[in-house]
Amino acid sequence: MDEHANSGNRPPVATGFDFTDSKIVVVGGTSGVGLATAVGFARSGARQLVLVGRNEQRGKQAVETVAEASPAGAPEFLSADVNEPGRADEVIAAAGRRMGGLDVLVNSTVAVYQPTLLHDTEIDAIPAILLQQALGPILTSRAAVRIMREQRHGVIINIASDAAKVPTPGECVIGAAMAAIVTFSRTLAVEAKRYGVRVNTITPSLIANTGSFDRAMSLEFSRKIFEKITAQAHLGLTEPEDLANTILFLASSLAANITGQVVSVNGGISVA
Repeated sequence: MDEHANSGNRPPVATGFDFTDSKIVVVGGTSGVGLATAVGFARSGARQLVLVGRNEQRGKQAVETVAEASPAGAPEFLSADVNEPGRADEVIAAAGRRMGGLDVLVNSTVAVYQPTLLHDTEIDAIPAILLQQALGPILTSRAAVRIMREQRHGVIINIASDAAKVPTPGECVIGAAMAAIVTFSRTLAVEAKRYGVRVNTITPSLIANTGSFDRAMSLEFSRKIFEKITAQAHLGLTEPEDLANTILFLASSLAANITGQVVSVNGGISVA
């Protein structure tokens, strides 16, 4: 198991992109993949970058981390629970006003969830898992595309999970939520392409050095399942920087013809 937790030869977040003139929002940008992505944008020249999250203290720390990556930039933090329809609209609109537009939206939100067999899942927990995982990206994407269609360009990148495509014991409910993200993103890509807006989805499996990884490994049931799964990650267990590099590529002009795609970044765990 340990040999896959950190390969030791991971590349840093790429710096070969140029986002100097881009206006970027990273929802869930205060930790994990979202924070690594924000750092990547900053290192690639982004001067207008807004991080969205719920925790003010973590937001302040994230802004400091991102600012260190690009002293020329001035990242901002806006506090919001994007699972609330009104707040999702407000925070994306506020970010757009502050920056004078919106070129890139990245959704990196995660429900607090521990793999549990469906018959053992508390019935009252099911709606919360579905909504906390899937609703925020839908709401923020809706708000973003309303700005982007007026500009006639924009990029939306949503992070889901391979649970959307690969049935795994203990992931019935979260898999349904991830499948919702994948399907709505692909459908939005078809709707929004006429406005020059691209929408893609990234689906990792387990991501090392994240709260989700720690939760999955904290119980014997899920640990046994995921130890078997991660043994297949012969290219190395995915880390936040791996996702960040893929996000920066999809947000860049190099991916100008890519939309409606679902890209797995999982170290070889599956090829679904």
